[in-house]
Amino acid sequence: MKNDKGFLSLKKFTMTEIEKKFTLENVDMLSLLGSNDANLKIIENRFNASIFVRGQAVIVRGIMEEIDLIEKIFKEMVFILNTSGQLKPSDVEMALQLTTFGKEVISEKEYDAIILYTKNDTIKAKTAGQNQYLQAVKKNDICFAIGPAGTGKTYLAVAFAVSALKSGLVSKIVLARPAVEAGESLGFLPGDFREKIDPYLRPLYDSLDDMLPSEKLKSYIEKNAIEIVPLAYMRGRTLNNAFVILDEAQNATDVQMKMFLTRLGANSRAIINGDITQIDLPSKKESGLIQAEEILKGVEGIGFVYFDKTDVVRHKLVKDIIDAYEKFNSSK
Repeated sequence: MKNDKGFLSLKKFTMTEIEKKFTLENVDMLSLLGSNDANLKIIENRFNASIFVRGQAVIVRGIMEEIDLIEKIFKEMVFILNTSGQLKPSDVEMALQLTTFGKEVISEKEYDAIILYTKNDTIKAKTAGQNQYLQAVKKNDICFAIGPAGTGKTYLAVAFAVSALKSGLVSKIVLARPAVEAGESLGFLPGDFREKIDPYLRPLYDSLDDMLPSEKLKSYIEKNAIEIVPLAYMRGRTLNNAFVILDEAQNATDVQMKMFLTRLGANSRAIINGDITQIDLPSKKESGLIQAEEILKGVEGIGFVYFDKTDVVRHKLVKDIIDAYEKFNSSK
C-alpha cells in the first residue's frame, strides 16, 4: 500500500468487494462535493458502493467495476469545476451519464497529466520527459531535473509548487537561484541590491505571473507565502512545510548545493533544476549539480529526471539550435 501523495491503494475485503483510495489534487473539495454534499449524494444514489471523503482523499468500497466508474466520475467533476469555475448538480448528472457510456469529457490519461489549473488554461506534461518528471515529483521528496533550455524544467517546477500551495499540502514556496555574475559585475549595475538581483530572478516571477492572478500573487508575496531569493540567502534557514525550488543549479557550487539540500525541514519537498552544458562557474568541477548527481544517485526518496531536445516545448527552431550546437561541440 502506497502513501497519500497522489497514489492509489487497494485493500482486499472479499472475493468481489475491495476498497480503493485515491487522492484528488488541485481542487476545492467543498465546491466539488456541493452544498450539504449535494453532488456527492447524487453519486451515492446511483451506486451500491460506499463512498467516504477524508480531506483530499476519497475511499470507495464495493465491486471493482463500480469503483472504477466512481473514480472516473470524480476526475470528470474536478476537471469541470476547475475549467468552468463551478459544478452544478446538472454537471454531475452529465458526468455520470457520459462516464457510464464511456464518453468522458477528459480521458484518464489527459487528467493524470494535469499539474495545475491556471487562470487561463491547464498546465500539463506534454512530452515523455515531462511525464517522467511528473511521476518523479510525485514519488520523491527531492527531485533533480537535468536537461537543456526550453524543456519546461523551471515552468513545471513552479507549477508543482503552486499546486501544492493551493491544495494546502505546503504553506510556503521558496524559489532560489544562484546570482552568478556571467560577464557582468553586480557592483557596476545601477540601483539598489533588489534592483540588481531582480534580473536573475525574473524567470521565476514570469512563471508565477502565468499561473496566479496578479492580486493573489501579490498577496502571497506580501505574506511571505511565496519567496523568491538568491541562493546565498538560504544559508542558516530551516524550511518546514515548504516547497523549495533551486533553479539554474548548475551554477551552484558544491558548498552551496549541500547548504541548499540541508535546508529542508519537516513536510518539505525540493526540486533542483539545471543544465550541465551551461555552467557559468570558473570551473565545471565546482558545479554542485554535477557533484550531487554523482553522490546522491540511488538514495531512496531522491529522483533524477533527464530531458533532451525531444522535450523542448519552445519555438520549433530551439530543437534545431540545440542539435546544431551538439554537433558543433562533438566535432571539436
